[in-house]
Amino acid sequence: MLTLKSTDAENPVVMEPNEFALPKLYINRELSQLEFMRRVVAQALDESVPLLERLRFLCIASSVLDEFFEIRVAGLREQEAYGSVQRGPDNLSPSDQLHQIGPLAHNLVDEQYRILNDVLLPKLDKQGIRLLAPEQWNSKQQAWLKNFFKIELAPIISPVGLDPAHPFPEPLNKSLAFIVTLEGKDAFGRNSGKAIVQAPRALPRLVRLPESAATAENEFVLLSSIMFAHISELFPGMNATGCYQFRVTRNSDLFVDEEEVDDLLLALEGELSSRRFGDAVRLEVAAECPDDLAGFLAAQFRLGKDQIYRCDGPVNLMRLTAIVDLVERPDLKYPGFTPSVAPQFREKEQIFEAIKNGDVLLHHPFESFAPFVDFLRLSAKDPNVLAIRQTLYRTGTESAVVEALVDAAQAGKEVLVVIELRARFDEAANIELATKLQSVGAQVVYGVVGLKTHAKMCMVIRREGRALKRYIHLGTGNYHIRTTRLYTDYGLFSCDKDLGEDVQKVFQQLTVMGKAGKLKKILQAPFALHSTMLELIQTEAALSRRGKPAAIYAKMNSLVEPQIIQALYGASCDGVKINLIVRGICALRPRVKGVSENIRVRSIVGRFLEHTRVFVFENGGDRKVFLSSADWMGRNFFSRVETCFPIEDAKLKQRVFHETIEVYLDDNAQSWELNADGSYTLRTYKQKRKAAQELLLQQLCP
Repeated sequence: MLTLKSTDAENPVVMEPNEFALPKLYINRELSQLEFMRRVVAQALDESVPLLERLRFLCIASSVLDEFFEIRVAGLREQEAYGSVQRGPDNLSPSDQLHQIGPLAHNLVDEQYRILNDVLLPKLDKQGIRLLAPEQWNSKQQAWLKNFFKIELAPIISPVGLDPAHPFPEPLNKSLAFIVTLEGKDAFGRNSGKAIVQAPRALPRLVRLPESAATAENEFVLLSSIMFAHISELFPGMNATGCYQFRVTRNSDLFVDEEEVDDLLLALEGELSSRRFGDAVRLEVAAECPDDLAGFLAAQFRLGKDQIYRCDGPVNLMRLTAIVDLVERPDLKYPGFTPSVAPQFREKEQIFEAIKNGDVLLHHPFESFAPFVDFLRLSAKDPNVLAIRQTLYRTGTESAVVEALVDAAQAGKEVLVVIELRARFDEAANIELATKLQSVGAQVVYGVVGLKTHAKMCMVIRREGRALKRYIHLGTGNYHIRTTRLYTDYGLFSCDKDLGEDVQKVFQQLTVMGKAGKLKKILQAPFALHSTMLELIQTEAALSRRGKPAAIYAKMNSLVEPQIIQALYGASCDGVKINLIVRGICALRPRVKGVSENIRVRSIVGRFLEHTRVFVFENGGDRKVFLSSADWMGRNFFSRVETCFPIEDAKLKQRVFHETIEVYLDDNAQSWELNADGSYTLRTYKQKRKAAQELLLQQLCP
């Protein structure tokens, strides 16, 4: 407990220097990320979630864990190897963190496979959806799979027997491979006893049995099972005594020294190939693989025993997502919905007029993203539109947004696109996108050296009479049509003069490397966003001390930045009621006596990925509402170009508060509350179920 020096409501609480910087007041971000994965895995056990969606959640958790090892664990391993003494606010060294991550990650993996084998697969089997192991194949299925192996697999598989002339191969990152134990000699009299077989990436990891061989409508066989059953056929004259799947996860973080390269695009193209062969950080092996073979594999990848993960099923659970996609059982999936179209945008040709009549806010996925695409398409063909400027972070090349920009460029509009090439795991797609846009005459830039451009903004400049008018769109999420059906995000259309001038200045800053000058309404990182958030938090504390209405409500993906956390602790001590809705990582410890008793943190995990960033300050009754592309993390405040913009229309402010704060704080079905020890507790209901996402679907998608 911290000792407070004053409780006078008229004066600030005086604390010892760095009193809120004590390591015990911070939850480690990596451990918090593992807690998030547990919440996702828990969805696979939720009986209120449709069965196939429960399987999807299990797969998603596996994918998130992959990235966790590829980036976060890999980074800690590097720091440990180089003897880094850098510590976060929790004061844990890289070695400390790895020591704590290991047991938690192992337990998480064990839980995933337990749920798969003991819960989901039996339930799927009762629904006629079966994943058949070799011992379950009947004679007809055996014959069909043997033929499948002979025709589809054997011709493109190249086993490698291990001997001095055939050293251990380097499997690609996260690729399926097998270690095979052999008896007998090959045609040249060699007997190494071991071989490695890599499964070609072009092959599907899940094979659907045809109607002629299936005993039910939806029967599947894993590629690993087919390989296991027929592995001896790859070694004529020899006997395969064992076959065990494995998968290695490698460091996948790219490094490009931007100060030393002339062309970022070319540098990234060269770096991408190395991602597949980075240092190993995790080895997954079949649960039944003998210890000596698992140890042999680990030694090849220079991994220790604690970095071996036993998998009682496919080593890549994400591959089972194919079942969800292939099975046509609407009764076992979330019900379909049609996003509503905002009334202002139902006449596509009148979009500019609609925006001139007042700001329009869209809440995705409940409201359609189509009006933004229509906005771009109309701009591309409108003779009065002179220029389009847009940022792209994750979009994809086969996108209606990109097509509209291509059409605009081909129509002679001045199209400027700021593409962030370094959007992790989308680098290749963004390189292709940049090339495509440049080929039609669009001007493409890659942002600012040393900073990622994460801001989501678009501006259309249109001649109206003798004046030029700016129409803008600012968002909390990416311009990616697929994710607008899966993520919750806001998008604001406006032709507000000050906002338009701010957006213009930010684009100029990104392209000509000049100073934007002071912005009128937008809070921009890495300049004013962090300091302004601190000021707003401190203002609430001052108002509370004077007995004025004071409260803070914030919704984001992650909360890590120490100064923000310390400011929230201070505001809590001054009596400010603080409600935080943080989907993933949260380093703040709520409900600590004398520090954060007035802070509550919730995490919502449901059908849609929570992605909106909303910051609300009560401000003595004159509530301030902001939407942003930024989380409260150091990287967002200091290492990225981000935008945070105010919602000023009274009706829209109330709408944002209701749909993002009130509804979510009232959730008693999919809301997890963070405890002071870093664990989470699922809120439960005794009478009426209240799930925020379900309620918004009812309200916005009638």
